[in-house]
Amino acid sequence: MSRSIKKFAKELEERTKQFAIDIIRLSSTLPNTPEGRAVRTQMTKSGTSVGANYREANRARSKADFRNKIAISETEASETQ
Repeated sequence: MSRSIKKFAKELEERTKQFAIDIIRLSSTLPNTPEGRAVRTQMTKSGTSVGANYREANRARSKADFRNKIAISETEASETQ
């Protein structure tokens, strides 16, 4: 991996980590109703999964494994949205 790609990957890891923190903070503001709890749970799970899967992708054993983990991360980001 070239230096610029490594730098980009590290920066994106940090951004996805901050995204997870922001999602947790946002979810804590939701009302404590059955609907609010359902949304909070799902948003927290999918929002924190984005960064976790991205970090796993950067440690993938093959290009296919990388693509798979990136696709999962993308799906989780879409679900969070």
